Amino acid sequence: MSYDAVLLASFGGPEGQDDVIPFLKNVTRGKGIPEERLEEVAVHYRHHGGVSPINQQNRDLKAALEAELEKRGIDLPVYWGNRNWDPYFTDALRELHADGKRDVLAIVTSAYTSYSGVKQYHEDFERALDETGLRDEVRISRIREFFDHPGFVAPFVEGVRAALDELKDAENTHVMFVTHSIPTAAATESGPEYGEGGAYEAQHLAVAEAIMAGAESDAPHSLVYQSRSGNPATPWLEPDINDAIADLSDVDGLVIVPIGFVSDHMEVLWDLDNEAMESARENGMRAVRVPTPGIHPAYVTGLVDLLLERINSVPDSERPHMTPLGPWPDHEPQGAALDSAVTQTP
Repeated sequence: MSYDAVLLASFGGPEGQDDVIPFLKNVTRGKGIPEERLEEVAVHYRHHGGVSPINQQNRDLKAALEAELEKRGIDLPVYWGNRNWDPYFTDALRELHADGKRDVLAIVTSAYTSYSGVKQYHEDFERALDETGLRDEVRISRIREFFDHPGFVAPFVEGVRAALDELKDAENTHVMFVTHSIPTAAATESGPEYGEGGAYEAQHLAVAEAIMAGAESDAPHSLVYQSRSGNPATPWLEPDINDAIADLSDVDGLVIVPIGFVSDHMEVLWDLDNEAMESARENGMRAVRVPTPGIHPAYVTGLVDLLLERINSVPDSERPHMTPLGPWPDHEPQGAALDSAVTQTP
């Protein structure tokens, strides 16, 4: 396959107090979220000056990817676009098109299979191609979901080992893997063959097992959820992390592993570092929260490896994966059916 640019595609976040409510309205558009709920969530951002850390983290990741590509002699420029805030996907497409780029390989900062992590990004790309009028001129492909790629798993293994060592004096330690809750129906839709939790839950469970094996630990562990929103009457994946912490008995050491997230954005800082840590203290536990991959060298290297496996059409049998579920399949390109002669393979 031939590509001439990389698109770092992410969620986006506000960068000042005046951005907070407009950003939250972008995120919740069409979901029927009441204004009072938006105000509740806005408090989390306002506590940090109205600035989400996610944008700076994406700037840092973009720079790290550029450095790794240059180190390997791969001549692919990296562009950055967001779903919910500046720079939007439309901005990124216009920029790369003006630079003469036509065949784009996207890194979506979501490691798992779900509507918001896969289909919604596809819809976003389709909308951006239409809004920019570039559907017949630009093609967007994306790397596969990388939930069990070694580059994504390794930072968590390292973090769990360090956390367990920090809690080595605890008599009973529990490892709690946490990810974003989603509606149960949406989870099932992500892969009905995997049961009610779908591929979304199955992937997280498999990654948790891989991390515990890599950390060489037999500590008890569980998968829990955070950041539920929406209609209270709608079933969502459970248990919530705070409820799960309260239900633990005879545990004095808690390792919190945010395997559903690639960086320490607002939901990690607030829901885990604030609320979950408070729950642990209230229940007499010492808790350590493991870092997300961020710009960990293994993660950055792994993302470039994922780019190269798509560029070089590496067969499934040679694609690295650390669970029986992988490697997850590639996605079809969106946009123009370009002749490969118009681009150059790095």
